Amino acid sequence: MSNLPIFTALSVPTVISHPSQRCLQWCEDGQICLVTKSAVHILTPDTGINFNTPADIKSPLEDEQSERPLGWFRTMIETAKVPGYNWSTICQGLLLSFCALYLLPYHLDWAALSLGSLDVAIRSVACSPSNVTSRGRCVLAVLNSNMEVSLWTTTKNHLKGEWMNIQDVTALLLDLLTQADEQILAKTLQAQVTSLAWSKQPDFGVSPAPAIDASILALGSRAGFLTFFKFNRDLNSVFQIRSLKVSDRWITQTAWSPWVTHSQGHCESILAYATDNGYIRLLKIVQNIQVVSNIGFSPQCTPTVSFDGSLDSVHAADGRGITALTWVDVSWDRPILVFGSPGLLHLWSQDIGHRVLQFQNQRLSSESSALSPVSGISHIPAQDMLIVALFDGSFHAVHHLRSDPSWNSQSSETSISSGALSEVSRMFFARATPGGIEHIDVNRINGMVSYDGLSTLVWIYEALRPSDFSYKHEARHEFMLLAAPMWQLGDETILRNAAVALGNIHCAPGSTPIFRLRSTFIHLCNSGRFVHIYPQILEMLQQSPAIDDTLSIVILPWTQGLVPEFNAQLRQSFVTHFFGWESLLSLRMKLSLADMCWKLSKTPEMQASCGQVAQFLLTAISQRVLRILMRHITALIAILAPADIPFVLRIVVQGLLPGSPPDLSSEAQQLSEAVNATIDIDPSVAALQEVCPACHVEVPLQDITRAMCSNGHTWGRCSVTSFILATSMVRTCIGCSRKAFLPISQGSSMDGDWLPVAAHSVIVRELLEAVQRCLFCGNSFVTIV
Repeated sequence: MSNLPIFTALSVPTVISHPSQRCLQWCEDGQICLVTKSAVHILTPDTGINFNTPADIKSPLEDEQSERPLGWFRTMIETAKVPGYNWSTICQGLLLSFCALYLLPYHLDWAALSLGSLDVAIRSVACSPSNVTSRGRCVLAVLNSNMEVSLWTTTKNHLKGEWMNIQDVTALLLDLLTQADEQILAKTLQAQVTSLAWSKQPDFGVSPAPAIDASILALGSRAGFLTFFKFNRDLNSVFQIRSLKVSDRWITQTAWSPWVTHSQGHCESILAYATDNGYIRLLKIVQNIQVVSNIGFSPQCTPTVSFDGSLDSVHAADGRGITALTWVDVSWDRPILVFGSPGLLHLWSQDIGHRVLQFQNQRLSSESSALSPVSGISHIPAQDMLIVALFDGSFHAVHHLRSDPSWNSQSSETSISSGALSEVSRMFFARATPGGIEHIDVNRINGMVSYDGLSTLVWIYEALRPSDFSYKHEARHEFMLLAAPMWQLGDETILRNAAVALGNIHCAPGSTPIFRLRSTFIHLCNSGRFVHIYPQILEMLQQSPAIDDTLSIVILPWTQGLVPEFNAQLRQSFVTHFFGWESLLSLRMKLSLADMCWKLSKTPEMQASCGQVAQFLLTAISQRVLRILMRHITALIAILAPADIPFVLRIVVQGLLPGSPPDLSSEAQQLSEAVNATIDIDPSVAALQEVCPACHVEVPLQDITRAMCSNGHTWGRCSVTSFILATSMVRTCIGCSRKAFLPISQGSSMDGDWLPVAAHSVIVRELLEAVQRCLFCGNSFVTIV
């Protein structure tokens, strides 16, 4: 295994405050969050990203196995280094506000004291699902050592731009607690958060997937409370839905199981929580879709939440702290709860019961110890294996996870053992350390995650020599982020993994095609492998597409007039139908993969083959998007205004272009007749002439991707509305580089003066607000200006 490449060797000059399983974790926007003492570094791999700004970090090629080095875009969240709340003072203030008869501040000061306020550091981060905010972004909940929680998100450029603090959750908790009638000390301790976890987006089994956020943020407190929040994308903040008293001890760990759909509109998940004495218990959460209104384009639904705390405990209190707690999705309805304590790895599920495996010491250095905390857990489904990283730099492999978990593999064909993985990690440590290493050098791993769900892992370590007892101040600490494959993969495994990614399509999670296909992208970049497997990849992409779901779309006619609810319902309907159909997501993922193959092709013949497949997929996507637009406009016939006509006629013309399917052309013709029968159209508008921004010569609508006037001036067109782009108020797709106008809510003024006059339509305005992902490749937009 000595010829395995290092995809990334990135130096991080900072301090990580403590080893944690959540020190390194994936966000569904396709980014890795690296938690250090004073900042959260947000790293985005550049595989699949087609962006005119180069990556911030590029690893040098140590060999010629990789077609292009793995680069990373980097930004960060830097929190305040001073505590925001003095808990003992707040505790006294609450007491005074309730006019208590006896004031004993010297008792309350000690009970509410937070030692983490002496040197504030970041303790943990919880990532929300993708596409939670109104701008299609995720949200990060950051917990610091003073037990304070804040929410952060990005607005313009999530790859390299600024992340902003959008809410102080601790202030919300204190405000909610002052309205309750409980003991003063308990109020303060309840507001002190000790753990947090954000659930994934549930799939309610409804098609198209409704444009609702049903993820839940759970906060565990010092007083033994679990408080649940949901995110309001309109207000860009969370609101409380329930608070439960579950223990008298600190809640130190929380973890959500995957949501399981038992019937249409009914999902269940289990929240596991651990206390400071090692006690672990489960709480069942149930969500159901409830119809709140039948007025509009489609029934308006909202999820309802209920809690069931009747499940038995998983682990009794034994005085040992729980160093890791996570769920592993090995089956759609039987996940395995994995948790660690000093020297032991615990596995629990309803199928296998409770299994305990004792860590075996891997003699890698003079400081190796099986009692080290767990710093990373990664599940490899193809191998039915669980990889666990310890703080001492060792890796441990659990085989036969679904049936009979053990350290030893019963198959003679695999050499993926705990000892082999530890030796490979030590080899990478030696190659990434200048000057070589000795037995007294320890590569302490602070966090580990899987990059591709196969053989490639990402971990962060620090090179130390604890035995010399030397002090190293914070400025001298330096960590190394490594991304490397731990064993070789065959071509069949890569093809099988790509087929699974293209076949396992669910719109509810909201993650982008780049995130879903990152495992395939990184292995396609192997120059020797791509030449051999690209014919099978193209054959996979050329398989007959799924049934066109847009043919069954029924948009109810709008009969309520321009009431205040109209804009929000039109926008929600656009989001639901553009991004809620699994067939459309499947086409977008195939298009992203076809574009990657085109970029990696070395000969004109290979590029021609990939381009032909990409063009077929692009045409299929365009036709479905056009049909969705036409059916929405048909439902709005009764309330169309003169300002809407230019855009409506553009849609009609696109449906009648040569090469359009007969059924699509028929719908376009019917829409044209309905519009002409409803409203008198100005002949100058019907000509669909635009003016060249440079020479003011009329430009006919002949190509929906670019515009060219008779003087040779060429302009790009908005990928959402097809109007000429002659402004800097645009956004760019990171997957295919297509550009679109900024929505009015994201611009510098609320009158949309950067839009053409013909685009001043309520339909265009709500369409631009609804499309926060590229209509063609499904990936995110970024704004440069």
